[in-house]
Amino acid sequence: MKTHCFRWLAGGLLGCAAFLAQAQLAIEITGAGAQRLPVAVADFGGERVVSQALVSVVRSDLERSGLFNMIDTTGALLDENSVPNHAEWRGRGADALAAGSVSATPDGRYETRFRLHDTQKQAAIAGQALSHGANQIRTTAHRIADTIYEKLTGERGIFSTRIAYVVKSAGRYELQIADADGNGAQAALASREPIISPAWSPDGGKLAYVSFEAKKPVVYVHDLATGRRHVAANFKGSNSAPAWSPDGKKLAVVLTKDGGSQIYLINVDGSGITRLASSHGIDTEPQFSPDGEFIYFTSDRGGSPQIYRLPVAGDAAQRVTFEGSYNVTPRLSPDGKLLAFITRDGGRFRVAVMDLAARQTQILTDTAKDESPSFAPNGRMILFATEVGGRGVLAAVSTDGRVKQRLSVQAADVREPAWGPFNK
Repeated sequence: MKTHCFRWLAGGLLGCAAFLAQAQLAIEITGAGAQRLPVAVADFGGERVVSQALVSVVRSDLERSGLFNMIDTTGALLDENSVPNHAEWRGRGADALAAGSVSATPDGRYETRFRLHDTQKQAAIAGQALSHGANQIRTTAHRIADTIYEKLTGERGIFSTRIAYVVKSAGRYELQIADADGNGAQAALASREPIISPAWSPDGGKLAYVSFEAKKPVVYVHDLATGRRHVAANFKGSNSAPAWSPDGKKLAVVLTKDGGSQIYLINVDGSGITRLASSHGIDTEPQFSPDGEFIYFTSDRGGSPQIYRLPVAGDAAQRVTFEGSYNVTPRLSPDGKLLAFITRDGGRFRVAVMDLAARQTQILTDTAKDESPSFAPNGRMILFATEVGGRGVLAAVSTDGRVKQRLSVQAADVREPAWGPFNK
C-alpha cells in the first residue's frame, strides 16, 4: 500500500548503550509563526549552575515552538520576588517577562520558583514552586515552559510530552522514547529485525508496535514502566498497524489471517477478536476518532488508495478523501476537527491536513518523501518522517504550515514517529 515507505531489513535483541549515547535527536528550526509573542526569560537567581541549565531549556522550548520572539536579557538577573521595571522591559520589546530562582534544600534537592509578568498590565499572571532533584532539571524546565506557553497562548503546552520513534544504524533497530525536544532518549526495544508502527496508549503508559523478530510481523504491547511486554496479535499471516481505542481497552489491528488485509478489533490482551468490515481491497492503517465512534482507515477498494470512515458500531464505510489518486495514513487531531494524512502531489508524498467540517485540504510540507504523521496532544503540531539527503529524519509542522522543525540523529535513519499524550 505505502509504496513510498522506507522499511529496513536486518535479527536478535541487542544491548546498545554506546549507540544511545550518540542517538540524541538534534532539532533545527526551519520556520516560525508570522506573529510571534515577544517574551523575556531573565537569568534566575540562586544556585547558578542549576539555574543556568534550567533557564537555557525554558528559552529553548519557547524558541522551538515558533510562537515566541525571545527578547535579549543580557545583564538582567531577577528572582520571583523582584518587582520588574515594566516600562524598561516594554522598552526592550517584551510583552511578558519570566523571573525566578533556584535554591538548594536540606534534603539534597532543589526548589525552583518563578513568576510570569505581563509588562503591559504591569502584573504577575502566573507562578510556580517546584521541588526536584538534580536529575530533573530538564523536566522542571519543561513544566515551567508549559506554564508560560499556556498562559500566553491559551493552549496547553507540549514541552513535557514524549515522542517515540525508530532509529536504524549499522543494521540495528531501536524503538526509542525521548522528550519532545529530542533529549533523554531511551531504548524500549532493540533488535536486528525491523520495528514499525509504534502507537501510544491513551494514558501514555504503554506502546503497541509491530516487530519482525519472529521473522514475521507480530503486534506487541509494551509496558514502559516495567519493561514487560506481551503479544497482542500473532495470527496466521501478517499482524500490523495497531491503533488504540480512546478508552485504552482495545486495539484496531490489520490481519491477513482470513485472506487479504482487513481490520479487526481485539482486546489489549489479545482476546475477543472481531472483524470490523469486509472488502475485496486492502484495508489498513486504522485510526480511532477521539470519541471512539469511528475508525478512519486507508483502502484501495475504489481502485486507488483513499481514506474512508467506518462506524465502530457497524455500518457501511464512507469515503473521506476525493482529491488526488493517492491519500493514505489518516490521523485525527485530538479534538477530532482535523485529519492529517499523506497525499501524492505531483509525484511527491507530502503531509496534508483536512478540515473535516469544511472539507478543505491544505498541503503543509515542501518535502517529497513524507510518511507517518502524528499530532501533538494539543493539536497544534504534526510530527512526521521524511527523507533529507538520502537519510531518514523526523520533522514537525504546525497545522497552518508556518512553523517548521527538523529532528535528526547523526549518521542514522530515523522513522516511524508517534507523539505521546499529555502526562497524566
